[in-house]
Amino acid sequence: MRYEAIVELMNTDPVVQKLLRAPIPARLAYIATDGSPRAIPVSYLWNGKAFVFASPTNAPKIKALTANPKVALTVDTTVFTPDILLVRGVAAIEVVQGIPDEYVEASRRIVGEERMEEWERTVRAQMSEMAVISITPTWIKVIDFITRFPGPVDPARRETGRA
Repeated sequence: MRYEAIVELMNTDPVVQKLLRAPIPARLAYIATDGSPRAIPVSYLWNGKAFVFASPTNAPKIKALTANPKVALTVDTTVFTPDILLVRGVAAIEVVQGIPDEYVEASRRIVGEERMEEWERTVRAQMSEMAVISITPTWIKVIDFITRFPGPVDPARRETGRA
């Protein structure tokens, strides 16, 4: 699937849109600097072209993503039957001064409006710079168990990202 088709699906698919608005983190998978796999939750946002989140500049994932920017993301619901967005992509990192707006907005869905003011005040007092990570998707798959299922993949359609 070409990047343009991925962006179109991300920006228009109703299942994807529901997942992107849900108050659930993405699970980011990457390879740590010791060569072992890691999977961690991250508050993120989709800016129409890439997944964006931020992290302290000294977080272990920053060093790991600099060494190997290939990642996977999963966003899924916890009810039966789940809606699932699977993503593979490439991370890019930019260090910025202060707290980036993307970090605040990505956290808002998880933190909630009632605790947001205190959370933001605390974060701004603790951090003077952050790493903004943008993940450009190179492959996606949407599973909704209604029209799109996991399972055996036709080798001719393996890289399309569709069941």
